[in-house]
Amino acid sequence: MRTVSLTVAATTLAAAAAFQQPISAPRTSQGSSTQLYEYIPSGFTKDSWKAFKAKEQKKKDDLAKKNLGRMGPKGFQSRSFQSFQEALERGEATHMLPVENAKKRLASGELKPEDIPYMQRGGNWDNSDLKGAKKVRWLSSDKEYANGGFKRSQSVSIFGEGAGLDWTGKREKSGPVQGVKLGKNYKAPTVAQLKGNNAEEKPKKKMFGLF
Repeated sequence: MRTVSLTVAATTLAAAAAFQQPISAPRTSQGSSTQLYEYIPSGFTKDSWKAFKAKEQKKKDDLAKKNLGRMGPKGFQSRSFQSFQEALERGEATHMLPVENAKKRLASGELKPEDIPYMQRGGNWDNSDLKGAKKVRWLSSDKEYANGGFKRSQSVSIFGEGAGLDWTGKREKSGPVQGVKLGKNYKAPTVAQLKGNNAEEKPKKKMFGLF
């Protein structure tokens, strides 16, 4: 009986000790480090792929400098239609027509570069792209246009400026009153008069009225 009692007591103490023993936390495996590799297309080495990407990036940067998304012509530098109309009324500009066989006639000496319209040769309206050529005088409207006024002309309107045609017919009407008859001696206002300038820029005096 005594032996049985000792056995039961030993078993009870062993169970109590096992119950009080702290449970060890499960082992967690440490995450292995991942090494990344650059993708290199077939046919390229690491150096040639790097050079190719640099070349393509340079093309993108050059295109961004050209601002191909802007409105208006991109192959030549033009003045505003308002400035052209003012110069036309002053006798300082004429309508330019394309020149036939321009390259051939230019090579033979029959024509000078300034004889070819700037839009055809891909130059500037004031001949500033040509060395030795007579420069065209800038009007005040040209200076205003070059100093940021061109942004107002970046319009989808067929008239060059403004909101364009009222395709829906919902816009408030503006402009001349309908039904008004013009007299026989009616003279269309000049650009300066439309702008409210009574004093127009006087044409540059010419020698003997000819030159």
